[in-house]
Amino acid sequence: MFDIKENLKKLPDKPGVYLHRDKLGHVIYVGKAVSLKNRVRQYFQSQTNMAPKVRAMVEHIEEFEYITTDSEMEALILECNLIKKYMPKYNVLLRDDKTYPYIKVTTGEDFPRVLKTRRVVGDGSRYFGPYSDVGAVNEIIDLLNSVYLLKRCSARSFPKDFRPCLNYHIEQCRGVCAGKVSKEEYALQIEKVLSFLKGQNQEMIETLTEHMQQESEALNFERAAEYRDKIEAVKAISEKQKVVLSSAGDMDLILSAKGQEGVYIVMFFVRGGKLCGRESYTMESELGEDRKTVVSSFIKQHYREDMLIPKEIALEEETEDMDLLSRWLSGLRGAQVRLFIPQKGDKHALMEMARRDVIEMMKVLDQRAASGRERSAKAARELDEIFGAAAAEEAKRLLASGAEAEIPQTATEREDRTWRIESYDISNTSGVDSVGVMVVFENGKPDRRSYRKFRIRTVDGPDDYASMQEVIYRRFRRAQKGDPGFERRPDLLFIDGGLGHVNAVKEVLSAMGEHIVTAGMVKDDRHRTRGLIVDGSEIDLKEYPVLFRYVTSIQDEVHRFAVDYHRGIRSRNMSRSVLDGIPGIGEQRKKALLAAFGSIEAIKQADVEQLAAVDGMNRKAAEEVNRYFRRGK
Repeated sequence: MFDIKENLKKLPDKPGVYLHRDKLGHVIYVGKAVSLKNRVRQYFQSQTNMAPKVRAMVEHIEEFEYITTDSEMEALILECNLIKKYMPKYNVLLRDDKTYPYIKVTTGEDFPRVLKTRRVVGDGSRYFGPYSDVGAVNEIIDLLNSVYLLKRCSARSFPKDFRPCLNYHIEQCRGVCAGKVSKEEYALQIEKVLSFLKGQNQEMIETLTEHMQQESEALNFERAAEYRDKIEAVKAISEKQKVVLSSAGDMDLILSAKGQEGVYIVMFFVRGGKLCGRESYTMESELGEDRKTVVSSFIKQHYREDMLIPKEIALEEETEDMDLLSRWLSGLRGAQVRLFIPQKGDKHALMEMARRDVIEMMKVLDQRAASGRERSAKAARELDEIFGAAAAEEAKRLLASGAEAEIPQTATEREDRTWRIESYDISNTSGVDSVGVMVVFENGKPDRRSYRKFRIRTVDGPDDYASMQEVIYRRFRRAQKGDPGFERRPDLLFIDGGLGHVNAVKEVLSAMGEHIVTAGMVKDDRHRTRGLIVDGSEIDLKEYPVLFRYVTSIQDEVHRFAVDYHRGIRSRNMSRSVLDGIPGIGEQRKKALLAAFGSIEAIKQADVEQLAAVDGMNRKAAEEVNRYFRRGK
């Protein structure tokens, strides 16, 4: 048994991170300290001046552990990672797991493309964003491609006999692959693209107006109308941006607000001196921390290495670890990041405008939170009605078997009852590249950090039942071995499938001594959610309207996640399998060929001289590639 008093004596006077655990071993709080010895002891001293909610947390601490670091900066980084991993109950948590798109211009290529992406990587490209309006991003990209006739394919080099794609033939591309435009000419168009993305739209409007007049004078009124519509689109997109700073720059503004229904963070994005977006986030805190702590927690959980972190982040007031956060963010960005409180000038005026906007938003945020909470509570009650008694019974069986579990309470016994649901699906193409996935929903929302992927290892051919059994076995085997990534067991399992899938899963659970209620999500002839298979019978979800929408969202999400994973595996294997069958072509030469030609099709069309000219290739290897693709022709 863990002796708290004895272990307090062993705490080192060093920086590090500490983790508090409850009686079930769950991590309920993660914190950092300059001195672990001084900080952790504070929790177990006199509770006279301790906040009530902190006191409540301390009552649940059964043991603690710690990890020492060489500096407070290392402790901060470790704290961020552990909070994201464990999502502890008593930490302030960022529940909105949102990622926003950027517009990427691949300026590292000879003939750049304009793309949408949600990841920022150091590949020499230019990134603009983030944008909270995905539709606007798609609209901007389509407009730029259409106006400047940019290259849309991923190929980077083009052999002499390379055949242009459909975009060239329908006059939606300048024909880079056919040698119809020089690198210098194309670069001029990219400069115009970059200018537009920086907010300078006048040149594009003038170009489109000139084209519209030319088509009108030639009596091509349909083409003239198309240019007119593009002009209106440019103006509409530009109006979404409002100039707020006299000096161009990138900056995030972070404001916190406490409403009747919760605590929120509202973030404003300023890019190139223009306010280009605003987004709100819901924060969850069991301890009722002050605004400074909430903002600090948001910063630690929101910013990541694969994001475009601006050089300035404006706050309403100082946080305790402001300097440390600034240094940590600078490390993520690879350049200086300044956290500051605007005191005067246009940045102060912008912060005041944002603060007024947040005050106006409060009613909307509260209404949205109340509506979401009401839907979640209603769904929980409907889940209780269908599964409550069975889930409690299965949990009792699990406890009787010697495993650790919490016995679920029904909504009538506990008003804040939430259901943790795991959902599973299998995806393959006629049994090839078969994969399985697990998605998690809790309190009515997806918990994307808990999603898991599985490559099917033991099943040959299209056998969904056996594949599902493998996934379930591997998931709960990891839990039984104490893997922290799988330690939380669900209240319910939702399987994408009918009675056969449910029985296959129950067979594995029974053999492993796991007792969890399992239901199948069945679809109608139009592939839409119809009902749940429970204990061999189908429940018509039309009688449970809120639950019907909830189950539909779960089924759609697990199917999307499975299909996306399968497509990625299939795409990689398709390109891998062709080149891997060629003697003398290893991993490095394969990458070099794909980088040089852009696609398998282009490699097929290349001659020996073109293949031999690629870095890392020689004539013998080039002849092997050429011979391989010429066989049977």
